[in-house]
Amino acid sequence: MSLFNVFNIAGSAMTAQSQRLNTVASNLANADSATSSTGQPYRAKQVVFSAMPLGGSRSGSAGVKVAGVIEDPSPMKRMYDPKHPLADAQGFVTMPNVNVVEEMVNMISASRSYQNNADMMNTAKTLLMKTLTLGQ
Repeated sequence: MSLFNVFNIAGSAMTAQSQRLNTVASNLANADSATSSTGQPYRAKQVVFSAMPLGGSRSGSAGVKVAGVIEDPSPMKRMYDPKHPLADAQGFVTMPNVNVVEEMVNMISASRSYQNNADMMNTAKTLLMKTLTLGQ
């Protein structure tokens, strides 16, 4: 494994966490909207990660990549509001299945993971710079 694979691994993780943060932001932005661009209520989305081999098959190192963005299969919320223009015959409005508390936890987790990878890259850079000055 190359010493510089550390940067590839951290970079792949930062890219994946960035996608996760964008998905959380989208979910939070649509948490209270009764309809989306498709005409149906917004369905929460989740990012799925998978391992990605780096540096050839013999290096043994792996990064992470976004395997896909899936829709949350949990049931939609139903809110009783007979005056709402999108209410059904019983007076219920179907709302997005976004759980704001879970999304905030996802956001904090992704943000901390992103920051940890940035710190790891800075530490690796410092160690490499110190290594270069060993002979002086």
